[in-house]
Amino acid sequence: MSIPENLLNINATLPSHVTLVAVSKTKPISDLLQAYEAGQRVFGENKIQEMTDKWEQMPKDIKWHMIGHIQSNKVKYMAPYVSLIHGVDSLKLLEEINKQAQKNNRVIDCLLQLHIAEEETKFGLNEEELDDLLQSEIFKNLKNIKIVGLMGMATFTENQTQIKKEFQHLKAIFDNHQEPTTHNRQFTTLSMGMSGDYQLAIECGSTMVRIGSSIFGGR
Repeated sequence: MSIPENLLNINATLPSHVTLVAVSKTKPISDLLQAYEAGQRVFGENKIQEMTDKWEQMPKDIKWHMIGHIQSNKVKYMAPYVSLIHGVDSLKLLEEINKQAQKNNRVIDCLLQLHIAEEETKFGLNEEELDDLLQSEIFKNLKNIKIVGLMGMATFTENQTQIKKEFQHLKAIFDNHQEPTTHNRQFTTLSMGMSGDYQLAIECGSTMVRIGSSIFGGR
């Protein structure tokens, strides 16, 4: 199957309120252009340098999402153009994004990453840390970022019951944090679900799915 056919098939399964992020990390520009020509406009990368190189070479109506773990010292490279940052897991990182957004005269949309999996290796805040961050005075004073929702990754397992439980847990946290809506906080996006589990994620309330191998093929 070609990249355009894969995209067509996936889009046919997505409800209209769900955004498809085409995870294009490690893929050559030629692959991304095939997806672009098939109508895809949202791409997800996990390395800032690679994303910046692609941004420089690709059409400018693309929305670039940073979906990987972020080193604070690299934020400045994506601040001029990044559309959404998925993996924000600390107030310190949020402060840096705010600082670089201010330098570029922008407000950058961010998702807070929650740790919902049973694996230790996944990054993310727990519920208590989420509450502490959202209630902190530092956060309330950040004017160049906007928290538009949450992101989480389920445990890498075949056990659908466990994955579903983790997705439902994240959806419940998301629902509990709808209020208050402020200048830098408005929860509209719940990013969960990847190639193997995106349909289950949508059933559980996801509004944004990150799909790579099912579009571009395996590594």
